[in-house]
This record gives sequence, structure tokens and C-alpha cells, in this order.
Amino acid sequence: MSFPEEINSGRVLRGDPKLRRVNAVISKTLERDRLVEQSTQDLQQKLGVDRVVLYYFYRQWKGQVTFEALSDPSYSIFGSTGPDACFNDEYAALYLAGRVRAIADIETDSIAECHRDFLRTMQVRANLVVPVLTIQGLWGLLVAHHCQAARSWIDADISDMQRCAEALAIVPSIRGSRKM
Repeated sequence: MSFPEEINSGRVLRGDPKLRRVNAVISKTLERDRLVEQSTQDLQQKLGVDRVVLYYFYRQWKGQVTFEALSDPSYSIFGSTGPDACFNDEYAALYLAGRVRAIADIETDSIAECHRDFLRTMQVRANLVVPVLTIQGLWGLLVAHHCQAARSWIDADISDMQRCAEALAIVPSIRGSRKM
């Protein structure tokens, strides 16, 4: 397939402000996606867990898993949405305040039954959740799942997750993406 000389030479992108804006948005999105993908992969390997996901809020308290790094493809939950009944304004307020939630064993820790049932459906046995907070609010949740057994989360695990969430929150395409 051949393109007109104007496109091949780059004159269209240089001359058309709408195409320049589209190109800029696509570039920022690709940069953000590469960073999130690399961050989740790095965390999954460093923590030695079965799954690390980014749960992105596309509107107030409605979201889905948009990135995941897995120890095995059978652990994929890509595109999953959370239990609406369990994640309400009360939980959102806690994460907006910076809450980090480390559950060593969903079978013995004190958690809401709907949350326990939801985690069971995803084969989760231990769960670590850190908010991705921007100036606009709660952008998403960075989540580590250990599926094969209970796991005591150590301070270093929590610090690694927090550092990653903070690094994601300052990426320009995340920081200014929208207000919750």
C-alpha cells in the first residue's frame, strides 16, 4: 500500500493541527501503557506473586482491570470489574485517604463476606491493594494477588507497591487524565 507524498513526507502532520493533536494523544497513551505494563510486570516478578493488576476507574467507583502481569496465563482476569455492592463510597473514601489494604489470608482475615466471595471467584488467597492517587482523586488501584497460598505481606512489599503507584500517579497522561 502506498501513501500520498504529503503523508510520506510528514507534511500532513506538520500542517494539520487536528492530526497533530491526535498524534500527541496517541503518543501519550502509548507511553502511559508501556509504563503501566512494565510496572506491573516488574512488581509481579519482584513480589513473586501470581498476579499484579491495575484496576482503572473509568467513572466514579466503576472500573475494570486494564493491565495485568501473571505468573501463569490461567490467572488472567483482564477486563474484570469489581463487585459494585462491595466497593461503595465508604471504601472509596478510605482509598482516597491513602489506605493500603494487606490481606494475608482471605479465609481468616476480617473482610466483608461479599469481598471474600468476590476474591474467591478470582482464585485470590492473599491480596495487597494500593491506591493510585492523582490531584483529581482516585484514578485506580494497584493490586497484587497471591493465589496459591496465604501470604504475609512485609513492609518492603507494601513500599514497592506504594512507590510504583506514586510513580504512575505523576505520569502526565495519568495525572491529568480526568477527575473522579
